Amino acid sequence: MQALNHIQLLAILAIPVLLAITVHEAAHGWVASRLGDKTAMMLGRVTFNPIRHVDPVGTIVVPVLTFMLAGFLFGWAKPVPVNWRNLKHPRRDMALVAVAGPGANLLMAIGWALLIQVGLLLLDSTQWVALPLIYSGAAGVLINVFLMVLNLFPLLPLDGGRVLNAMLPPRMAYYFSRLEPFGLIILVALLVTGLLGSILLPLVIGTVGLLPGSGIVKELFFV
Repeated sequence: MQALNHIQLLAILAIPVLLAITVHEAAHGWVASRLGDKTAMMLGRVTFNPIRHVDPVGTIVVPVLTFMLAGFLFGWAKPVPVNWRNLKHPRRDMALVAVAGPGANLLMAIGWALLIQVGLLLLDSTQWVALPLIYSGAAGVLINVFLMVLNLFPLLPLDGGRVLNAMLPPRMAYYFSRLEPFGLIILVALLVTGLLGSILLPLVIGTVGLLPGSGIVKELFFV
């Protein structure tokens, strides 16, 4: 496959990024509504409309700058509000709500991986159709696996931190939850020092390797 420049990469990443973020956030709200909290649904956040989830700085400005300057995609969306008091089993249900986002990203990564396979089947006959499918599929796999792995990092306010908080004994969970105001600062510090990349990249590459079309993804993004 032909290597892409930064502008081309941004172009093929745009739609997969918006879908990945939108479905991730909508999944949080949908699971919360199924477990008793209708807050996100009443606020219109259980939707596939990306405008409802996009944070202008975290979803657009920061990802573009970090990708162009460091080759590393980093950003965030507006968090879906969840009122734990409305949940039937607050600690367990908060963990399930948290897992829903990364779980949606995993399902989307599989879907994009299958799209790569469709593109490969069409490659010899209709390249003008096949190549967009392959490139978009590869971008979709990468961004969804990355978001899944990043969000499962055990640090509040990330989803992995929510799950860990639910699993800890109540007293330890209380002290752990007090770190949440500093979570984004810690995450940025890990990113700037390169520690975050060294932790996440092997997990991303390993997960991508389990999916169909992994060779194409690695060829485009990791070589």
